[in-house]
Amino acid sequence: MKAMIVRSYGGPEALRLEDVETPRPGIGEVLVAVRAVTVNRTRDLNVVAGQAAGSEALPLVVGQDPAGDIVEVGPSVDKSRVGSRVIVSSRITCGECDLCRSGRGSDCRKARHIGIHRWGGYAEYVAVPASQAIELADSLGYAEAAVAMRHFPMAYQQLRGKAGVQAGEWVLVMGASGGLGSACVQVAKLMGAKVIAGAGGEERVAAALALGADFGINYRTENLTDRVREITGGSGVDVVCENISDPTTFPAAFASLAIMGRLVTAGAHGGGTVPVDMKQLYQKRQRILGSAGHDTDDIVQAMLNAGTGSLKAKVDLVLPLSRLHEAFHLVHERKIAGKIVIDPQAM
Repeated sequence: MKAMIVRSYGGPEALRLEDVETPRPGIGEVLVAVRAVTVNRTRDLNVVAGQAAGSEALPLVVGQDPAGDIVEVGPSVDKSRVGSRVIVSSRITCGECDLCRSGRGSDCRKARHIGIHRWGGYAEYVAVPASQAIELADSLGYAEAAVAMRHFPMAYQQLRGKAGVQAGEWVLVMGASGGLGSACVQVAKLMGAKVIAGAGGEERVAAALALGADFGINYRTENLTDRVREITGGSGVDVVCENISDPTTFPAAFASLAIMGRLVTAGAHGGGTVPVDMKQLYQKRQRILGSAGHDTDDIVQAMLNAGTGSLKAKVDLVLPLSRLHEAFHLVHERKIAGKIVIDPQAM
């Protein structure tokens, strides 16, 4: 098969298109012919650069959450699964720690990832544990499924699993036109929340409003906290989805919280070190919640709603595997509006 192999860490040039032996599925595994896999800054560019802690020794094939068709099954796997259209959840929990046993697999301390700790989806075929391959609705295309898998399950985990959003509550989504931000806008609306989209440009605000946000704020030109207070009648928002961690925008988002409000975060593209008003935190009895990963229920719900069209995955470009270098450059330079998807079966 053809695969993009990383034999030494570096920039996009570290990816080399090679002919390698097609993997065979082991016990409890399936072989998936990959039809779509997304390109991501944290999960792909940083891994190739050697910035992902705990990566297995090279050579490595990166690429998370591939979608495709099961073409072969290993021992102990039901043969009827051959031919199934599936999305692969790349986060593999241990199933044995106290968190997994208590139903909190999203917080598993020993979780490993396809595309980081074992070969991933930037290849024509990938062998994965059968339990990670979840069947797709016929109405959901491979590219849309791969994009939906990247962010919608995490949005459900943030809003439902961690923040416990209730219908009628106010939710402020920062970076609302980005991959995870746009997913949070849509999921919050499906949960019955009133959504304020915060974004760093008029076009980005408009994009979030088109996805269903009730109000939009350009936090580069407007006073975010004042506008949130104005929109909410002075009370502030019940939940902030803050997945940027930029020291210039985080304080204003945090100050927008109402009494007993919750701020949930799963990202640090803006630097990761931010000031926190601790007096506000304890006087208003607020919470800051870290959220990483997702549970199977989050995936099932996300794929169900994506299949019915209730959630819309934004695909910007679909490129063949041979153009992965170009895709990496576009993501690095932030020259895309949605997700770039790679189709390893395309010429």
